[in-house]
Order: sequence, then structure tokens, then C-alpha cells
Amino acid sequence: MSITSALFTGVSGLVNNGEAMNVIGNNISNVNTVGFKSARTLFSDMLSANMGNNSQIGRGVQIQKVDNVFGQSSFETTESVTDLALQGNSFFALGAPGATGAQTATASYYTRAGAFRVDKDGFLTNPDGFRVLDEARTPIQFDTTSFGKVTSIDADGTISYLDANGDSQTYATKIGVAIIPDTGQMEKTGGTLYMADDNTGITDASIGAPNGTSERIFSNSLELSNVDLASQFVNMIITQRAYSANSKTITTTDEMTQEVLNLKR
Repeated sequence: MSITSALFTGVSGLVNNGEAMNVIGNNISNVNTVGFKSARTLFSDMLSANMGNNSQIGRGVQIQKVDNVFGQSSFETTESVTDLALQGNSFFALGAPGATGAQTATASYYTRAGAFRVDKDGFLTNPDGFRVLDEARTPIQFDTTSFGKVTSIDADGTISYLDANGDSQTYATKIGVAIIPDTGQMEKTGGTLYMADDNTGITDASIGAPNGTSERIFSNSLELSNVDLASQFVNMIITQRAYSANSKTITTTDEMTQEVLNLKR
């Protein structure tokens, strides 16, 4: 390998540590985003060059994966009954705006952000209009001609509400939550939403009512971002130092190349 290969090795460190800084910056910018889950950058070495005698020289670094960290976060108490937080590893299942009828698991959206409201058409939705699904994967909708207001939501997803006459009623089905076997394969779609394909192991049977014990719903609560600012600042310092060290590799290699050029005077 020529000495110029060290330049490209250093460049790979600059580029990928720069991307890692973007991940850290995104985490910090979402420190107050309800239901946000932080991400981390995992690195791996690139294919090494064989030098003979079972010797290899690395060619730099690459980003192996930007991994989402789905750790449980703390709750914030609110005054809205339809503000919901989840305890456990499950997700609220949502249908797209305008969705009707039973939704398939792979066509649904998933979130831990439970800031829900009843819209003018009687659907329980998030702020962007995505419709909350019940245990049968159908959008939850109240009859607007007789609906008054939601009064309580139990740990198992049972919804109680008042009708127009002030009588207490119970919604026919419960709020649905999804257990996703491989959350590492979920894809962010923005708006604190995720999608899950067949690679996650999800099926239609993965969506059902919470059991009220290991998976429970808390009303009048919102799950906060799980970003730990102290950890993010430490990661920022480490990434900055790695970036500086790789830039030093480039400048040192440039000086070595200049020495070679100076051999001919």
C-alpha cells in the first residue's frame, strides 16, 4: 500500500465521525420531544488489505448501523385524560390519516408518544391526524351524535366516556398496543413514528390490548424523551477528539508526502 492510502483512511474517519456528530446533535435537539428515543452510532472497520504472511492493514472505518435505543423514559403528569404513556416494551399502533377498517401490522405506524385527542369526526388521533388503533387494529371512533367526553382510560386500555346525556359508557374495544420482536429493524418515519416490516418479526397478532401488568397504559401522562444529556455531551467530546485525531492523520501523512517530494531538488 502507498502512503497516500493513509490519507483515505483518515478521510473515512473524518466523514464517519462527522455523521456520528449529526446523530448526537439530533439526540440533543430532541431532548424535549415527547416519546423520542435516542440513537447511537455503531462503527466497524473496513475491509483490510492483505500484505502477505497473514498480515493485514486496515483501510479505515465505516458506520455499521445507527441504532435506536428504546429504553423506558420517565413520565410527565398532564391534565388531559387522553394523554397516554406506556410502561413496558410495547408501542401504540396508529393508522394513517383517513384510515378506516382493520389495518395490517406492516401498514401501521408505531409510537411511544401518546399525546392523543378526539377530533371532530370522533377519531382518537395524534397531533398529526394519525388514528389510534384498537385491539382489533381498527381506528377508535366515537359516535359524534352522542359522544360527550372521555373520562378515564384504564391500564388495560379500557376507555370510559360520557355520552351526550351525561351517562357513563364503555367503548366496545380497548386501545391496542404492539409487541415488536426486533425493534432494531424498525424505521423512523418522522413525527416520532416508526414503521415495522416483516424483518421485525411483527404479525397482525402482535397487536392487542395491553395486559395491564408488564404492559400498561397510564392516563394523564406522557413519556418524555429518553435522551441523557450528560451521556450525549460525553459522546460529543469523544467524537470531537476522534475527528481531530483523524485530521491529524491526514496532515501528518501530507507532511510525509512532502518529504518524499523534497527528495528531488
